[in-house]
Amino acid sequence: MTAYMNEQTPLSGRQATWLVLLRVAIGWHFLYEGLVKVFNPSWSPLGYLMDSKGIFAPLFTAMASNPTVLGAVDFLNQWGLVLIGLGLILGVFTRWATAAGMLLLVFYYLSHPPFPGLNYALPSEGSYFFIDKVFIEFLALGVLLRFPTGRIIGIDRLIFGKNHKNL
Repeated sequence: MTAYMNEQTPLSGRQATWLVLLRVAIGWHFLYEGLVKVFNPSWSPLGYLMDSKGIFAPLFTAMASNPTVLGAVDFLNQWGLVLIGLGLILGVFTRWATAAGMLLLVFYYLSHPPFPGLNYALPSEGSYFFIDKVFIEFLALGVLLRFPTGRIIGIDRLIFGKNHKNL
């Protein structure tokens, strides 16, 4: 079985299956993280932003110190995670969901870069040298941006057809 992203990009059934599984798994991660934040009334991005390190730390601490901006960051983070996760799981507007997920991950990476010599209050999962799970998930979303599997299995196929080029 051959699935087609478009006329120039044939995928084998196995390739398409693994790409769809990757999309759904990353979608689940985003959705779960978003729902945990939405349903926890005491959750706030304050601690995370105040713990920022690196050259962009002043930007993130400034966000945390302004209650209006902090509220906007809180709302956008929570619902962005939920909507990105749903988009990826359901395969609806997958290009938008993928690009938005990549943008969110860039902010996470810049806030807490895994550079040597930087120590964070929040426990880390190990010692990284520039590459961490945020960066790896960013790269995986980059692959999904190139192969928008919502056209193979997802609502995008119902809305746009399997060969629509402008998702």
